[in-house]
Amino acid sequence: MWTLVPVTFALRLLSTFVQPLGSLGSSLGPLFLWLWAAFWRAGGDRSRQQLQGKTEAGEPPRAQEDSHLPTTPTSVNYHFTRQCNYKCGFCFHTAKTSFVLPLEEAKRGLWLLKEAGMEKINFSGGEPFIHDRGEYLGKLVRFCKEELQLPSVSIVSNGSLIRERWFKSYGEYLDILAISCDSFDEQVNVLIGRGQGKKNHVENLQKLRTWCRDYKVAFKINSVINRFNVEEDMTEHIKALNPVRWKVFQCLLIEGENVGEDALREAEQFVISDEEFEEFLDRHKDVSCLVPESNRQMRDSYLILDEYFPYVSFFHTTKQCSNTSWMSYKSAQF
Repeated sequence: MWTLVPVTFALRLLSTFVQPLGSLGSSLGPLFLWLWAAFWRAGGDRSRQQLQGKTEAGEPPRAQEDSHLPTTPTSVNYHFTRQCNYKCGFCFHTAKTSFVLPLEEAKRGLWLLKEAGMEKINFSGGEPFIHDRGEYLGKLVRFCKEELQLPSVSIVSNGSLIRERWFKSYGEYLDILAISCDSFDEQVNVLIGRGQGKKNHVENLQKLRTWCRDYKVAFKINSVINRFNVEEDMTEHIKALNPVRWKVFQCLLIEGENVGEDALREAEQFVISDEEFEEFLDRHKDVSCLVPESNRQMRDSYLILDEYFPYVSFFHTTKQCSNTSWMSYKSAQF
């Protein structure tokens, strides 16, 4: 394998540089991601063989050696856009840029992640349906299910821009749709930043639930518990909607995103204590589909790729990658 890597890399490098110069920047990222995947495979196989040999010789592997083994990016969250039609005050992926990777480059990067072991992909934003009226997103969803044959393809959305025609075109390729809903009181939604004029966020949620049932897409709800909804009892509403999972997050501060000098949000007013979060969970303990995510769990649970996608592939177990400062890793770290 090691002898093949330089040769294949040279061919890839050559093919990249003969492309028009205008596409050079976006082409190098997937190329580097491919290189990482190749070296990961070779290094991983080599490390595993070394450890296996020591075990057979009667020497148990040491924890320090095991910690250096590459970790497969099994589950990936791809936030391909920062643009959004809502202005949630606690948002930690704010609209600092309008950049979206060209579709074919995004597909190439996803293919390379699949080669490296990706099994689950989740698309988010910003609002993922805002770009090209959901067509860009739909094409990525179809690619991941039809071409990559991933076991799980999901989306997190605020739901306001989804139309039934999208389900008709792409619903068969989507496994899970998670809709963000932080309150069942429309006035609270306005305070949080989910107000959409005459549109009712809660009524739209019910419509989306129906479409998911009709098109056989698993329906989830995500809620961020903050200062304005921490006293709310959502039990009856959640049970009526009957999602497969209700994921409950504690409001999280991320430097440079929703707090700090360069942030576009000032989320300090939304923050709640760990005790308040636990009280909210206790109030909803009878909701069987509830899955809590505290701040500690949020910081150490996900591989998150930003809108520049390929360029983050080189960073290993770091809290600061590429153009974001909020990336964190556990089961899917590079």
